[in-house]
Amino acid sequence: MSIIPDPWWPSAALALVVLVDALLTAYPPKFVRDCLDGVHFPREWWWVLVVVKLLAVAGLVVGLWWPGVALAANVGVIAYFVCAAVAHVRARFTGQTFWVNCVGMLVLSVAALVLAFGPA
Repeated sequence: MSIIPDPWWPSAALALVVLVDALLTAYPPKFVRDCLDGVHFPREWWWVLVVVKLLAVAGLVVGLWWPGVALAANVGVIAYFVCAAVAHVRARFTGQTFWVNCVGMLVLSVAALVLAFGPA
């Protein structure tokens, strides 16, 4: 297993998607507000999610050249969405938003990890 993503594009694609997700969290449309309210995440802490997502984007991008950074960032993104899935299940907020957004992002994150860092 390489600690530099090979191919590079799954890490870059995940970085782009997480960047869009961070922007949607910073300026949340109704479905994002409903999601965060649905899991009872305090509004005064929403900014932390933006910071975490932007740090993940930075790690995924820097990791295209710096060994191990994209791998760590990708694992961190997976951990983030596992925690989000647990929050959804605990809050019993498992409607369409959960399946499309939360589980969809988790699947995308795992796919990026397998494609970029899996066996050759």
